[in-house]
Amino acid sequence: MKFKLEIYHRQSIRLPEYDYSQPGYYFITVCCYKKQYFFGDIKNQKMLLSPIGEIAEQCWLEIPKHFHDVKLDKYVIMPNHMHGLIKIVNNRQNVMARDVAQHVVPLRHINQPSQNKFQHIIPQSLGVIIRGYKSIVTKLYRQNNVEYRIWQRNYYERVIRDQSELNRIRGYIKNNPANWQDDRNNLEITHRRDCFLN
Repeated sequence: MKFKLEIYHRQSIRLPEYDYSQPGYYFITVCCYKKQYFFGDIKNQKMLLSPIGEIAEQCWLEIPKHFHDVKLDKYVIMPNHMHGLIKIVNNRQNVMARDVAQHVVPLRHINQPSQNKFQHIIPQSLGVIIRGYKSIVTKLYRQNNVEYRIWQRNYYERVIRDQSELNRIRGYIKNNPANWQDDRNNLEITHRRDCFLN
């Protein structure tokens, strides 16, 4: 049975009160600006990386060097987006960071429901990791190129709930290049569909 991923492609509104620095698996999708094909192309169901696609892959693989409580799982660079599984593991540093963040919440929040409005200040949180990744890809690309916008704002994320879901997403990532003809991010398909509807 073919795994449908539509539910993971909705724009994520971060879960209220969820601590995105806590241990677990997270499924990430980051898209190129206006879904342009910056990262390469699919030929014979295989991804051929462009120079910036190679930078995107290199920077992804180096994430654990900068975030020591992060492990990488399956990932794929596609023509205009990338998917990756990130595992945040428990260690003393991110436990202490969460404790500190919980004690520096401004007074105006004391009588309000606890939300992750301060998420951006927690070291090793998912948001910090992805912002860092996007930033370094852009910086390395601009060293030898004119200034150009690479990324769509924000990113998509899903908290993985169990092993079965993790295995399905691993399969989806692995088969993504082979299924490019059915991918909603494939602009050629979208264009053909729009022409047909018009």
